[in-house]
Amino acid sequence: MTTLPAVRVWEYYATILRRTWKTEVVLGLLQPLVFLLGMGLGVGSLVNSRQSSVDALGGVPYVAFLAPGLLATTAMIVGSFESTYPVMAGFKWQGFFEAMAATRLSPMQIVRGLFLWLATRIGIFVAGVVVVLALFPDTRSWGLVLAVPAAVLCGLSFAAVIAAYAAVCEYDASFNYVQRFIITPLFLFGGAFYPIESLPVGLRPIAWVTPLWHGVELCRGFSLHTMGFVTALGHLAVIVAYIAVGIVMCRRLFIRRLYR
Repeated sequence: MTTLPAVRVWEYYATILRRTWKTEVVLGLLQPLVFLLGMGLGVGSLVNSRQSSVDALGGVPYVAFLAPGLLATTAMIVGSFESTYPVMAGFKWQGFFEAMAATRLSPMQIVRGLFLWLATRIGIFVAGVVVVLALFPDTRSWGLVLAVPAAVLCGLSFAAVIAAYAAVCEYDASFNYVQRFIITPLFLFGGAFYPIESLPVGLRPIAWVTPLWHGVELCRGFSLHTMGFVTALGHLAVIVAYIAVGIVMCRRLFIRRLYR
């Protein structure tokens, strides 16, 4: 049976992962566990001691409010990292994208394979978070089944745009600005740790237009069973729009980089 071209690209990355999968599994479980214990239960005990704080969270324990946000932020962090240095390596340091382009693979097929792999990488770490959430009664929910694909799409929305940016970068130092001025602020102010309504009025629209807030809302709505169908479609539309724009940009910039 003929293997799809995009799957061939995915297989290249999967072959590398076979050497390090044990470390990936340990990190994928340990990081969310430590974070959930420290923030969800540690800080959460202080938040839950005030009824006004619990009311602001919709009447749920802080750990239940935080857990879905951890899904989305994990997806964002993994997607943003995997679309920076590894993508530049494919063009500049290791040159495997050029090697792929020298075969029958087209740039669009390479992009599709890359996105298939990015979805896999994001999914691995998101699954690790879900396993940890399933250990605690307050964060255990059948809604996590829907929250997982929502988180993966959220991660891809960042990966798509950042991968296009990485395709035109010549120096990896520029990725520090992405982490410092985009990923870190969104991690703190994207609605994962507290409601967006707690932000100053002027900052709320900035959060609303970012894919992280929509990913957090989807994961939280599915996990807590508070998400309506129409609302979910609205959040998904924004995330998918980011992914679509990123794919179009990647196709054009990959062609320019590979055949310049």
